[in-house]
Amino acid sequence: MCGMKFESIYREVFPFWEKISDTDREYICQNSYGVTYSKGKNIHDSSECSGVILVRSGSLRLYIMSDEGKDITLYRLHKGDLCMLSASCVLSAITFDVFVDAEEDSQCCVISGPAFAAVSERNPDIRIFALETAVSRFSDVMWVMQQILFMSMDKRLAIFLSDEAARTGSDTIALTHGQIARYMGSAREVVSRMLKYFASEGIVEAARGGVTILDKKRLRKLTI
Repeated sequence: MCGMKFESIYREVFPFWEKISDTDREYICQNSYGVTYSKGKNIHDSSECSGVILVRSGSLRLYIMSDEGKDITLYRLHKGDLCMLSASCVLSAITFDVFVDAEEDSQCCVISGPAFAAVSERNPDIRIFALETAVSRFSDVMWVMQQILFMSMDKRLAIFLSDEAARTGSDTIALTHGQIARYMGSAREVVSRMLKYFASEGIVEAARGGVTILDKKRLRKLTI
């Protein structure tokens, strides 16, 4: 019998769940496990098929890294988000190296990559879901590249702060200058300099452990 914990979770998350056989549902549950990743832990690198990761709480960061060790954040995953790029054995077309770290202590459900791949081979609905999930994330990746290549730093920072405030529901962004720089694919010194400018204009108040938005209207204008 499929574990009730995973059964109830997957029934909500996977649109294909009711379309596959009891045997396949049981197999997925049997090859699932819950895990808590500690803050800063590397969860996945390109040398393995870590599996399909569902975030139950916390936050994960997906990024690529240059030969020189410089990394660019592709996107972040929060509660309810699903990571397919960590299952290279499911999406064989993914040929670039992707890394996944826990930004904070994060509780996740993980489905074995080989097990998920085996079931998807028998079920076109699962393959379609996996591809659609990956494609939706590539839109996020292209948005990041567009910002890095074509947008000014003040606009990029304004967009980041606005998005974070909307996501967390708070005007205080509890991230250091270094964390913001890493998420934006920039240097900490550049972010600090721009935050200092924003502060001088009365748009934000920048402290050591975070940034508080003081003038949302002016910040929004910078995003246009």
